[in-house]
Amino acid sequence: MAINPQAPSAVVMIRPHHFSPNPETLPDNSYQSRDVSQDQALLATQAYEQVSQAQQQLQAAGINVHVFEDTGTDTPDSVFPNNWFSTHLGGHVAIYPMYAKNRRKERRSDIIDMLKAQHRVQDVIDYSGLEYDNIYLEGTGAMVLDHIERVAYAVRSKRTDSLVLERFCTQFNFEPMVFDAEDEAGVPVYHTNVLMCIGSDFVMAGFDMIKDIQRRQQIIQRFEDSGRLIINLTEDQIRHFCGNALELQSKQGRFLALSQRAFEALTHEQIALLNQSVTLLPLNVSAIEMAGGSVRCMLAGIHLSKR
Repeated sequence: MAINPQAPSAVVMIRPHHFSPNPETLPDNSYQSRDVSQDQALLATQAYEQVSQAQQQLQAAGINVHVFEDTGTDTPDSVFPNNWFSTHLGGHVAIYPMYAKNRRKERRSDIIDMLKAQHRVQDVIDYSGLEYDNIYLEGTGAMVLDHIERVAYAVRSKRTDSLVLERFCTQFNFEPMVFDAEDEAGVPVYHTNVLMCIGSDFVMAGFDMIKDIQRRQQIIQRFEDSGRLIINLTEDQIRHFCGNALELQSKQGRFLALSQRAFEALTHEQIALLNQSVTLLPLNVSAIEMAGGSVRCMLAGIHLSKR
């Protein structure tokens, strides 16, 4: 099967044994639950089971899933590995600087070793040392990458520094496209991948949350020029994580992995448009969404050739 630049056929997932919403990320993540009355033990059990079920559904669709266990008690967001590393065609891997101090503990050498053992890895570029200078770029949460047109879309935030973004784009051959986005209350979007999903043939995003009309039109024009179908998501749909989805590919075809909550928030028309190019694959990750992220955050795509 030929590699699809936009839709990986393999992913890394982390199965947490002590999941909980992260208090260190609460101040700037408006999508994270503020409910302090939750039964934490029950939530952790549900998250463990939901990752296991999602793994099975993805594998049934023909996706190669590498699952790693996290038994630690001090890494509450470990279920979201896409923030600390990314992989790229040509054998390139990036490791990223993280904003929350307890998230820096999520980086794991055994995952990088697995990538090197099973895939062709030419180099690993580690930006994590920039944390000492309070400079952050939280991987494919901070950036949504158009691997076909080579554009890195990034919402400006505490977790996305334009300096390291420029450095990443120079080293990985992307054009940076930085913009501001916020909700109706004026709260900035903390991660770009909550706002936007780029597929091979489509893009769905909360374009109206990009308040600069000229910048919004520039971004939409870039997608139209690439021949992609434009699906505009409402702010309410963004809050239901409709933008936090990932296109995947197997021998069975192309799939769009998204949460059950996101699937139920899409309109019949939007589903019909998406079905023209992908099969929707809803996953129940309701417990994990309490932490302010969803399916896209849980899947670190492997864009590397196998050995």
